Amino acid sequence: MPPMFPFNDMKLSDALVRDLRRLNPWWEGKPMPVLPSTRRHIVSAIHQRLRIGLAPAVMILGPRQVGKTTAQMHVIQDLLAAGVSADCILRVQCDGLAELVRLTEPILRLVDWFEGSILRRTLNEAAGAGLRTYLFFDEVQNLDSWAPQLKTLVDSSTTQVVVTGSSALRLEMSRDSLAGRITSIEDGALSLTEIAELHDIPLGRPFLVENLPEPLGRLEFWTALREHALSLSSERDLAFEEFSVRGGYPLVHKNKEVPWAEIATQLNETVIRQVIEHDLRVGDPGHKRDAPLLDEVFRLACRHAGKAPAPASLAHQAQGSLGTSVAPEKINHFLEFLGDIPLLRLIRPLETQSKRKGQNAKICVVDHGLRASWLQELVPVAPRLLKKEPGLSVLAGHLSESIVGAAFSTIPGLDIAHLPASPDQPEVDFVLTIGARRIPVEVKYRRRIDPLRDTEGLRTFLEKAANHAPFGLLITLTDNTKVVDPRIVSLPLSSLMLLR
Repeated sequence: MPPMFPFNDMKLSDALVRDLRRLNPWWEGKPMPVLPSTRRHIVSAIHQRLRIGLAPAVMILGPRQVGKTTAQMHVIQDLLAAGVSADCILRVQCDGLAELVRLTEPILRLVDWFEGSILRRTLNEAAGAGLRTYLFFDEVQNLDSWAPQLKTLVDSSTTQVVVTGSSALRLEMSRDSLAGRITSIEDGALSLTEIAELHDIPLGRPFLVENLPEPLGRLEFWTALREHALSLSSERDLAFEEFSVRGGYPLVHKNKEVPWAEIATQLNETVIRQVIEHDLRVGDPGHKRDAPLLDEVFRLACRHAGKAPAPASLAHQAQGSLGTSVAPEKINHFLEFLGDIPLLRLIRPLETQSKRKGQNAKICVVDHGLRASWLQELVPVAPRLLKKEPGLSVLAGHLSESIVGAAFSTIPGLDIAHLPASPDQPEVDFVLTIGARRIPVEVKYRRRIDPLRDTEGLRTFLEKAANHAPFGLLITLTDNTKVVDPRIVSLPLSSLMLLR
């Protein structure tokens, strides 16, 4: 018999209680919503963080509609299947509940109610009785002062918390007080191995098993990835063509029979428009909330994916489209905003170059399917498909660079920059910093590679002892590229995508 709970007088509105019971059907022995049979890799990553318990809270960061909520539900499903008591799990959807935002300190008050009405004991009493409790808060950035409340909660109670959010800016600005209490996982668009699973292609698990950067600093890791990809070349190419055609958002591949025009409309409405109309509305109050300009900045970012345009140039282009004066500073602000949501990944110049004039961030769209939907422009990147449309080769080259930057950006703890050209150093598309090592990465997305001209940037970087660069990577279109320099590992983009 559980102990009598002494503080059971916490009252919530009837409407909010009904909402909570609908969100937590397991309390009453009712079924969960029907979930997809396939699971994102992040589900196992969440379980691992909960199992290790280095921090009491786990944060899942990622763009809208990439499957964070579904992953959370899969974790709850697994916990229930493993025997965790239904009344030890609380899940709260933090956006769209009007009754919730009316509460003062909503996280703490909801937990008070949960302890008194569902758990019937405090979290600490449950822990003392050998019970593990789990609290899930979805899109937590929508709650004011969520981080101080979470700090109070985990400092005073033995429990485990999982929070998700799609606004990196609001999450990062709020969580400084949670140092040592929270661990983060980055969630992005579907990986190539996840796309393969949705299409019943036997491609197996990601090659980067723990999704941590340390192995990327070893030459033998990359040569092993190249051989692994070659052994699965048929399956890899099939999956890469699916990615090439539609990108990596889950709804695209779960509805593969739906025509692209309908999918594009859905992506625009549920992902991009949601950002512009919702996140901009609740964003930085110190800046004018100019939705038409944000529309245009994202369009320009898509046009310049894989490049590092000057804000002044983008401002001039926006002014031509909108017929109104646009300051470069405003362009910068909206690019940062789109990077915080995130719809973009902004790759900064390497710190040794960052103080030079004209060194701009490289723009990488989080998923080229979003670019295709927003611009209504499909650009294939798979070799067989691109061969049918050779006029798109240059554009596909820039897009492949954007894809590479976006892929590296989803590896937690990996420092990624780009190196603009200078008098003594040709441009290098990306530089990965792993510990004391720097790994230069060059993207040459064409059928014919000149082993000298196309590796000049890599070789120059490798030959400078101050860079601590043991080897470099050349990302290509096909497997056929041969580079005689033993310090350079060449592999196609399709093989690189097997990392995740």
